[in-house]
Amino acid sequence: MSGPLLAWVGDDFTGASDTLATLATGGARALLFLDVPTAARLAAVGPLEAVGVATAVRSMAPAAMREVLAPIADWLAGSGVPVVHYKVCSTWDSAPGTGNIGEAVRTLWRPAYAPWVPLVGGQPSLGRWCAHGQLFAQAGAGGPVYRIDRHPTMSRHPVTPMGEARLAVHLAAQGCAPVARVDLAAFAGGARAIDAVLAGALEPTDPSVSEDRSESAAVDTRTGDRALATPRPVLFDTLSAAHLAATGAAIARHAHGRTVLAVGASSVAQAMLARWRASGELAATVEPSVARAAVAPARGPVFVLAGSLSPLSARQVAQARAYERVALDAARLAAGDAGYLEATARAIGARLAQGAHVLAGTSIAGPAPRGADPALAPACGALLAAVLGQARCARVGVVGGDTSSRAVQALAPWALGWVGRVGASSPVVRAHADDPAVDGLELMLKGGQMGEDDVLDRLVSGDAHR
Repeated sequence: MSGPLLAWVGDDFTGASDTLATLATGGARALLFLDVPTAARLAAVGPLEAVGVATAVRSMAPAAMREVLAPIADWLAGSGVPVVHYKVCSTWDSAPGTGNIGEAVRTLWRPAYAPWVPLVGGQPSLGRWCAHGQLFAQAGAGGPVYRIDRHPTMSRHPVTPMGEARLAVHLAAQGCAPVARVDLAAFAGGARAIDAVLAGALEPTDPSVSEDRSESAAVDTRTGDRALATPRPVLFDTLSAAHLAATGAAIARHAHGRTVLAVGASSVAQAMLARWRASGELAATVEPSVARAAVAPARGPVFVLAGSLSPLSARQVAQARAYERVALDAARLAAGDAGYLEATARAIGARLAQGAHVLAGTSIAGPAPRGADPALAPACGALLAAVLGQARCARVGVVGGDTSSRAVQALAPWALGWVGRVGASSPVVRAHADDPAVDGLELMLKGGQMGEDDVLDRLVSGDAHR
């Protein structure tokens, strides 16, 4: 691979497609692959400024994460790409045993890379802010803002609840030790103050390196070693687009000709886009039609599969009016009831074949279950593949991060290209696949905490009114 300015690795498919949207609307030619792309694939798609690989490691144990990420890391190490972005959820929900961010850093980083790892704490465009090392998140579009450990959904996430708002402490439990923080005072002091923090990050014997030292003396989960590991992560507070621009500039200043591994939400891509525009590596302005790219009305039946258990997703499902509804029995799906899956797929396919829009969800019949069965997401993926074997759809919406990852894997496209956004934060992508039933299919991959209340109806009617 030669030419790209950035390569990103998504920890799930919704996040990976959000970064695809961020880069595309920012004027970068970008494509998201489902596996390490071959040289032939890259040659066929033409020059790219950004290339991504989507994974489902957010829902995996550390050993499974290493198995998935190791070949991607080998490919990236040979690519020469200047910035590698490990894309995590903007709420940073993860745990030592599930979606361990420290494990991802240890697997993706190479000794030839820059010896520090920037952690971009917030994404203001999504209502995520990091101040004084603590993460805050909005509850739904335009909703109230909570410290993440008091967020009504994320503090109760069924798999990776966020019980700690201090990201240094949260990540230390995963063997990732931020030994320095670029805080609001450093941003106020400009490039010189930021550079002083970054210089101190590489001098761990200096007691003035960081006020967070006592919080971030991590235990490596594989070795039990309490020594600070290399590389040395640096957490960047993030309250504004100006902070992101300064972060991108700092990453470029301190790369020193090496690849930089950066961790964060799509705000990492936003930071680098700002840097590339300032340096002239990308056009300073983006055509309005590209930046907006409102999604047109669907030209055929739309199928929505809602596997998320979040209150926001439940509200979106409840307010959707354009669909016939099918209540899914989550317990039977998760239990691997093949007869139930096949009968459900046939019933949904029959209605789609007659031109109806169909919404199938795990919480339609009543309140969502309190916990999450790890078998549910792959079962939902198998259901989607079975439905598309019954009827051709113009567009598919998948609600839920883990559900989206498993659903796309079940369809097996080789890449996803950008189409546009439904609302402010729900990207629509187009599948590139060898299977003609999947090739060209438009997919909205929506995280459980993303999107406006009417986002599912907009998937049918289009978003040209924005």
